[in-house]
Amino acid sequence: MCVTMSFLVLDGQFYTNRLEFARLAADYKAVNLGQGFPDFSPPEFVQDAFCKAVSGGHQMHQYTRPFGHPPLVHILAKFFGRIVGREIDPLEDVLVTVGAYQALFCAFQALIEEGDEVIIVEPFFDCYQPMVKKAGGKPVYVPLRPKVEGSAVPSSGDWVLSPEELASKFTPRTKAVVINTPNNPLGKVYKTEELQVIADLCIKHDVLCISDEVYEWLTYDGNKHVKIAGLPGMWERTVTIGSAGKTFSATGWKVGWAIGSEQIIQRLKAMHQMSVFDCATAAQVNLSSQ
Repeated sequence: MCVTMSFLVLDGQFYTNRLEFARLAADYKAVNLGQGFPDFSPPEFVQDAFCKAVSGGHQMHQYTRPFGHPPLVHILAKFFGRIVGREIDPLEDVLVTVGAYQALFCAFQALIEEGDEVIIVEPFFDCYQPMVKKAGGKPVYVPLRPKVEGSAVPSSGDWVLSPEELASKFTPRTKAVVINTPNNPLGKVYKTEELQVIADLCIKHDVLCISDEVYEWLTYDGNKHVKIAGLPGMWERTVTIGSAGKTFSATGWKVGWAIGSEQIIQRLKAMHQMSVFDCATAAQVNLSSQ
C-alpha cells in the first residue's frame, strides 16, 4: 500500500536515494513522484510583486522578525482565522518557516520524544517517516484502502480510512497522528465526517494532530478542503502546515508556515530559532502584498 518505495531509509542513505531519484527523473524526463514542483512559472502578478519587494530598499535585504515578517503573520492569522472560525493571534499562533518542509521538521523535533508512537496514514509524503525516526519516535502505519478491493482505477475519493483499523493503532504511547489532505500522492481530499473520526480519536486519547495541508487549494469540483483544526476540540491539539510555494507555484521561494495554539507553536518556535533563525525577508514581503 505504501508508495514511498526504497528511498525511505533513515540517515544518509535516505538523502542519497532521494537525490538520486531527482537526478534520474531529470535525466530521463520522467515524473518524479518523490518530490513535486510545477513545470511552469508563478503568475505574473506574483513575480511582479517579488521584483518590487527586492527593490524596496535596504531593509528588504536584512533580517526580519525570526518567527515571521509582521505584515505576513497578520495576514495569515486574519485569513485562516476566518476559515477555522476563531481568532488567531498573529504573533503567538503563527510561525513562518523555510518552506513547509521545515515546518514539518520543527513539529516533529519539538513535539515527538524518544519512544513516542506517531500514526502515519499511508501512502504518505516521503519525509514523514525519517523525520519521526530522527526525533526518536516510532512510526505506526495505517493505510487508506480502496472501497472496492480489486476494482479498476478508482478515483482519489474512493480511498478511505477504516475507523476500526485506525482506532486499533492507538496505544498509551501514541503521541500524534499525521494526515495529509489533499493527499500526496493520491489527491484524496478528506471529507468532514472522515476528519471527525480522526478528531474524535485524537480527543479520546489526548493525541496531537499534524495536518499537512500544502495542497489545500488544489481541489476538484465537488470537493471542499476542510481544516481539521476547525473541528470542535481540535484547535488546541493541531499543527496545520501550509505552503506559499505550493499555493503560488513558486517552490523555490521556500516560504511555509505552521499554525496552531500558542502552547504548541511556542515549542516549534524554539526549534526554528535554534536552526535557521529567520526566513528570507523579501519573499515574505512579497507574500504580504498578495
